[in-house]
Amino acid sequence: MDNVQTALWVVIMLVVLAVLFDFMNGFHDAANAIATVVSTGVLKPGQAVLFAAFFNIIAIFVFNYTVAATVGKGIVQPGVVDTHVVFGALMGAISWNFITWYYGIPSSSSHALIGGIVGAVIAKSGASVLIAAGILKTVAFIFISPLLGFLLGSLMMVVVAWIFRRTRPMKVDKWFRRLQLISAGAYSLGHGGNDAQKTIGIIWMLLIATGYASVSDKAPPTWAVVSCYLAIGAGTMFGGWRIVRTMGQKITKLKPVGGFCAETGGAITLFMATALGVPVSTTHTITGAIVGVGSVHRASAVRWGVAANIIWAWIFTIPASAFVAAIAYWVSLQVF
Repeated sequence: MDNVQTALWVVIMLVVLAVLFDFMNGFHDAANAIATVVSTGVLKPGQAVLFAAFFNIIAIFVFNYTVAATVGKGIVQPGVVDTHVVFGALMGAISWNFITWYYGIPSSSSHALIGGIVGAVIAKSGASVLIAAGILKTVAFIFISPLLGFLLGSLMMVVVAWIFRRTRPMKVDKWFRRLQLISAGAYSLGHGGNDAQKTIGIIWMLLIATGYASVSDKAPPTWAVVSCYLAIGAGTMFGGWRIVRTMGQKITKLKPVGGFCAETGGAITLFMATALGVPVSTTHTITGAIVGVGSVHRASAVRWGVAANIIWAWIFTIPASAFVAAIAYWVSLQVF
C-alpha cells in the first residue's frame, strides 16, 4: 500500500473515530435534553429519548455552521494540525466522556473536545499556536452559559408565577404538561444544533490539515454534516440513564411549570450561543437553568452539594482532557 492510500485510510479511521465521539456525545448528553421532561412525568424515558433524538437531527435544517467554523478554524493556527493532533484530541475527549459517564457526572463533551484539541496542539507546538480569541470565547462561556441559564430560568419562573398567581395549581400543571413538549423540543433542537457542529468542526479541521478541504471553504462537506447529526441523534436514542437521575432529581425536584421554564431558559441560551459561533456546553446550560428554577422557590430547594460536585467536574474537564490528549498525541507519534 503506497503512502497516499495509507494517508487516506488514516483519515477515514479518524473520521470514524470522530463520528463515534459524536455518538458518545449524544449518549452522554441525552440526559441534558430529556431530564426535565422525564422528571416531571410529562414523557416516559423511552418516549423522551425518541422525542429528543428527532429534534437533534432536524436541527440540521435550522442552524448554520458558525460553531463548526470556530472549532475547525478558530482554535488553532492553520498548518499546525495534523492527524496525530486530531487523534490525540479525540482520545482525550472520548476518555473524559467515558469516565464521567461511568460515574454519572454530567460533564461537558464540548469542553472535553476543546481541551483535547488544546492539549494535543500544545504537546506538538506549544501554546503560541493557539488562537486566543477562539479559546477565550469558549472558556468565557463556561461561566456565561450556566449564569445565563440560571438568570433566564429563574426569570421565566418568576414571570410565570406572577401571570398564573390566581390560577388553580392543577390547571397550571395541566397546561404546562403540554407546553413542556414545546420547550423540550426547543432545547433538543438547540442541543443538536450546537453539539453536532463541534464534531463537524474537528472533521473539518482534519480535512483541511490533510488537504481534502480548504481553509477558504464556506461550509464543511455535506457528508460530514449529515453523518454527525445522525450520530448525535442515534446517541441520544440510546441515552445516558445514569445522568438522567442526577439532572432530573438530585439537583432539585421539578414540576411541569419548572421544567418548562428551565428548558426555555436553556434553549434561548443555546440558540444565542450557536448564533455567535460559541461551542457552549449543553450540560452547563441546563444545570444553570434547573438551579435557577429551584432557587426561585427557596434556596434550600436546590441540593447545592450535588451542584458543587458538578461544578468541580466542569473545572477539571479541559485540563483533564488536555492531559490525556497530550499523552495520546505522543503515543500516536510512536505507533504511527
